[in-house]
Amino acid sequence: MKIESITFQHLSMPLVSPFETSFGRETDRECILITIHSEGLIGYGECVASRDPGYNYETTGTALHILKEFITPLIIEKDIIDALDFQERVSGIRGHHLAKAGVEMALWDLLGKREGKSLHELLGGVREKVEVGVSIGIQPSAQNLVKSVTDYVKQGYARIKIKIKPGRDVDDASAVRKEFPDLRLQVDANSAYTMQDARILTPLDKLNLLLIEQPLFEDDIWDHHKLQEQFETPICLDESIITPRHARYAVEMKACRIINIKAGRLGGLSQAVMVHDLCKNVSMPVWCGGMLETGVGRASNIALASLSNFVLPGDISASDRYYVRDITNERFILNSDSTIDVPRGAGLGVTIDEDVLKEFTLSKISFSSKA
Repeated sequence: MKIESITFQHLSMPLVSPFETSFGRETDRECILITIHSEGLIGYGECVASRDPGYNYETTGTALHILKEFITPLIIEKDIIDALDFQERVSGIRGHHLAKAGVEMALWDLLGKREGKSLHELLGGVREKVEVGVSIGIQPSAQNLVKSVTDYVKQGYARIKIKIKPGRDVDDASAVRKEFPDLRLQVDANSAYTMQDARILTPLDKLNLLLIEQPLFEDDIWDHHKLQEQFETPICLDESIITPRHARYAVEMKACRIINIKAGRLGGLSQAVMVHDLCKNVSMPVWCGGMLETGVGRASNIALASLSNFVLPGDISASDRYYVRDITNERFILNSDSTIDVPRGAGLGVTIDEDVLKEFTLSKISFSSKA
């Protein structure tokens, strides 16, 4: 399919409530909506880079630079066969996976619309609905955290993830566990600990957690291997797994027992499926992480999470968890069994609310073929 034009819109969207992790606090979420025109069809993708380089080195600013100056020249006016063809074309660009993944998502949307198939079908999904949980940022106190967890449990979420950092870890998790003895509970450190201070986390082993996510440095695999030997609770890697190759390293080193798959972090849905398949072959469970996506990225995550080895609930959540107004006309709603239905429309299965999009757009730039 020939890429006729591509547009990048830098968005800033107000969150329902502030979201705080070990690396920062967000009240508004920035991202980039990518729109690609080809053969009379329109494909949408979301680059999940945020304003600050907290989760990884990419920001909306660096992503826009890479998208405009390096990725666009490689695909505009070109015939792109599929996602793997795209990956080959951008292979000379080192890193910048969030930028690449946003474009690849738009290409999957186009492919689905051209073939009349949903992304769920294209990826080989096996579920009509996926189990989801909710991620709760660091709260002002353990009491506030318990209240927030209580609110989400009442809404129907059966799995809760809480963010932790030094000084806000064991006591917070213990308070939640005391209030909810049977809740499916996990914690996420976002690389906040060193091998030396991670010892303070050992009491977490007594709390019957699903997992402890990314306690050590974002580029570390070996020390996670040593840490996992000290814990009965599964260590889950997120930031460290940036390619299928890194997933293989983690498996072979026994650095973790679970992997959080984020298509953005890995550089695209095609790479996420590779990690899924690798883990499935060694019986390592995976789950789908989230990056506070709009309805565009949320639709992509839900389709990805419909694959067979996503056996743990994902950080996908209903649309109203983060946004009062979203840029998609479609809203994702939490079912009574803590699931969300997989989109069935062609491609991503979502359409854009142009009025809301215009309101949240900070800047816009388009590139078109010369023909």
